[in-house]
Amino acid sequence: MRSEVVRIFVAMVAASTSLLAQGSPPARATAAIGGKSIQVQYSAPSVRGRRIFGDGGLLSRDPTYPAWRAGANSATLFKTDATLDVGGLTVPAGSYTLYVWVKDPEQWELIINKETGQWGLTYAASADLGRVKMTMSKPPALVEALKYTLTDKGNGAGELRLEWEHHVATVPLHAK
Repeated sequence: MRSEVVRIFVAMVAASTSLLAQGSPPARATAAIGGKSIQVQYSAPSVRGRRIFGDGGLLSRDPTYPAWRAGANSATLFKTDATLDVGGLTVPAGSYTLYVWVKDPEQWELIINKETGQWGLTYAASADLGRVKMTMSKPPALVEALKYTLTDKGNGAGELRLEWEHHVATVPLHAK
């Protein structure tokens, strides 16, 4: 009897691990820009053959559309130990939530929101610190899993890069 219980338990753990691996795993991008820590904490969904952006795409069914949580599950967290200039917007040191305005799939705006800790399918525009245009490009191939990259470019300059599906969006960062 005991060995049967152990076998069932092991099978359940294996099945749940497999389900988690198929979902949107947690991920993190970090960099030191101007000697200060910057990080993005997010869940990384995969395309899995779906159309993601544009009318009728997966994101157009979210209740916050055209504001997208810029990840999956909980809202995407942006933490900075430095006051930053993010594409022309002053962002004081602290924690924020990132959203992306994706109404036009070829022209995104990064939204920096002062509310944190919420589930990703809630969005309060009244809590926006501001919005900045992102520079758009196409990757050489489909980007299956959503990916953030923070890059230190030296002399207090950096870049936030977001890639998914057939889109790459960047915004410059400068430590103040």
